Amino acid sequence: MKLISAVVPCYNEEENVRYFYDEFIRNRPFFEENGLGYELIYVDDGSLDGTAAEVKKLAAEDGAVHLISFSRNFGKEAAMYAGMQSSKGDYVAIMDADLQDPPSLLPELYGYLMEGYDTAATRRTTRTGEPKLRSWFARRFYRLINRWSQTEIVDGARDYRLMSRQVVDAILSMTEYCRFSKGIFSWVGFRTKWVEYENIERVKGQTKWNFWSLFKYAVDGIVGFSAAPLRIASVTGVLFCAASVLMILLTIVRKLVFGDPTSGWPSLVCIILLVSGVQMLCLGAVGQYLEKTYLEVKHRPIYIVKETL
Repeated sequence: MKLISAVVPCYNEEENVRYFYDEFIRNRPFFEENGLGYELIYVDDGSLDGTAAEVKKLAAEDGAVHLISFSRNFGKEAAMYAGMQSSKGDYVAIMDADLQDPPSLLPELYGYLMEGYDTAATRRTTRTGEPKLRSWFARRFYRLINRWSQTEIVDGARDYRLMSRQVVDAILSMTEYCRFSKGIFSWVGFRTKWVEYENIERVKGQTKWNFWSLFKYAVDGIVGFSAAPLRIASVTGVLFCAASVLMILLTIVRKLVFGDPTSGWPSLVCIILLVSGVQMLCLGAVGQYLEKTYLEVKHRPIYIVKETL
């Protein structure tokens, strides 16, 4: 019997744990018709509510439900990695507990894998219910990273996907501490089928992603899969050096030919502020890469498990 493992990262999702389970097991006829077994791996990412307790109740009812509970909040990236590491399935799905990733799509995703695809991934065609400003910045991010990086990241791509064991093993071989899974999924390659669906709002609770956390996540993606900011900093430095040489020559010519005195201090202050701002911006870009390198070389674990079930 082939096995499908569903990895479900959870952070303060006490209200949604059972809702997700009820929706997932609606696929039981599909599993039986195709000779498939399933396991549900809830990864409790240091939740402060009763998420783990709810999963334990489900595990007492259904032996296919498992729990991995972190010692603290390590983030969704770590939760996905932990779930994939513990999964035993021939196929592995990653799904959100808030039902924004509808389990009803699983049969369709599985069908594409049977056609020869290695991964069946989902992308949103709409951002209904999402703040317009956040949607605008999200689209700009995808456009920017695809222009700067050789790794293509599809606009609207979700973490929700069904993967063959070969793809999962390839992802697990990338043990980097600073993870950006959307980029990793694309970087490992393999034949991917994209399945589009309209945005679905959460069943219960509030999203854990705010504008600042999404901004930091976007920066992680750019730093992790593009060296363009470093190249831009280098080019900017060359341009400013060239501009300074030209300005020096222009000042000398004006003095010798026209006898013009140098201008007053206001223009000098403006130039100093501009150049200082550009220097700090370039140092900030370098600092982002230095920070990621610093975190990687310490070789800290991606997550720490407090309890498993």
